[in-house]
Formats: sequence, C-alpha cells, structure tokens
Amino acid sequence: MNRSKIFASLPNLITVGRLFLVPLVIELISDRRWMQAFAVFLVAGLSDAVDGYLAKRFDLRTELGAYLDPIADKALLVSIYIALAFAVVIPNWLAIIVVSRDLMIVGAVLVAAVLDKPVPIRPLPISKLNTTAQIIFAAGVLGMNGFGADLGVGFQIALATVAALTVASAGAYLAQWLEHMSA
Repeated sequence: MNRSKIFASLPNLITVGRLFLVPLVIELISDRRWMQAFAVFLVAGLSDAVDGYLAKRFDLRTELGAYLDPIADKALLVSIYIALAFAVVIPNWLAIIVVSRDLMIVGAVLVAAVLDKPVPIRPLPISKLNTTAQIIFAAGVLGMNGFGADLGVGFQIALATVAALTVASAGAYLAQWLEHMSA
C-alpha cells in the first residue's frame, strides 16, 4: 500500500485502533487497575478527536468511517458503563439506561429499514450533550477511582445528570422515529 493510500486510510485505522482499546479498558476495569483504565480511556478519547480532525481537515471522510466512528464510540461507552456497573462503582440502573437507549436507537433504525422507511441518521443536540456527559462522567469515575478522590455530592449530581440526559435523548429519538414512521 503506498503512502497516499495509507494516509487516506489513517482516520479509519485510528478508529479501528480505538475498537481494539475496548477489551483492554474493560480488562483493566475488571482488574480494578483504575489509573491504567483512565489512561486508556483518555487515549481512546484523544484518538477520536484525532481521527475526526484528520478526516475533516484533509477531507479523508469515507462512508466506512461514517459507520465505524460511531460504532467505536458506542462500543467504548457502552462497554465501560457495563464494566463500571459490574465493578460496583456505578449503579446497575445507570448502565441499563445507557445500554437500553442505544439498543432502542439501533432497533428503531433496523425496524425502519425493514419496513422500507429508512431513517436519516443525524445526531440531535440533546444526543450530543448526552454523549458529552456520558464521556465526562465515565472519565470522572475512572479518574476518581484511580486517584482515590471522593467527589461526594458531585458524583450524585453527575450521575443524575447523565441519567436525565440519557432518558431525554432516548425520548427525543423515539419521538422523531414515531413521527418519521407515521409520515
């Protein structure tokens, strides 16, 4: 493969690399190696920023990348929330809400496709806010455990914020989907 093809594929290669970080961060959480899990999560976040920058800055956006990037993001976030619940550092109900929202969205897209009414996939503003809150909260939980910090009431406020934004995002997508399917 020549250099120009490698460079053109770089954003997708970085995204695939992020997918490979998912099992590593889950293993680190399972082993309660919080500092290492926090570091890997930060590397994954940085890789997301870098692949997005490269794709936009050098016009390296591809159809494959349009699918891979959100898959890598969701694989990382959903896996971390499940692992944190299993490690008993976040409540199970929060992981259930996070996972259920994503499953609902995927299910709605699949149902729409089967019924030959494909849904245009565009992130809603509430969804972007939700994803940001989920990322910050996950990083905070990993960092809190890694550095031995106690956020006290701050943890409870962040937990409630993530839960509320996740439910609001699910509701917004459901409303949009129902409107689309009724048209």
